[in-house]
Amino acid sequence: MRKIESIARDHDASGIASVRIRLGALSHISAGHFAEQFALATLGTVAESARLEIETSSDESDPLAQDIILVSVEVEEQ
Repeated sequence: MRKIESIARDHDASGIASVRIRLGALSHISAGHFAEQFALATLGTVAESARLEIETSSDESDPLAQDIILVSVEVEEQ
C-alpha cells in the first residue's frame, strides 16, 4: 500500500484505477486471500475502488517464486 500511495502522490492522482499483482508459486498466499486482504487494506485510501488484477505463477524454479510483485498501477488523473 505504501508503494501504491506513493505512486498516486507522485502522479498527483485523484485515485487508483487498477493494480496488477503477480503472486509467485511459493508466495504462500492464494489469489482469493490476497484479494480479501487488498480490499481491507485499501479501505479509506486512494486505491479503495481500484480494480485488482492478480496473475499467478506456477513456476517454482523462478527466482521470484516467493515474491508478491507489484506489476503495474494505473492512476486516475485529476
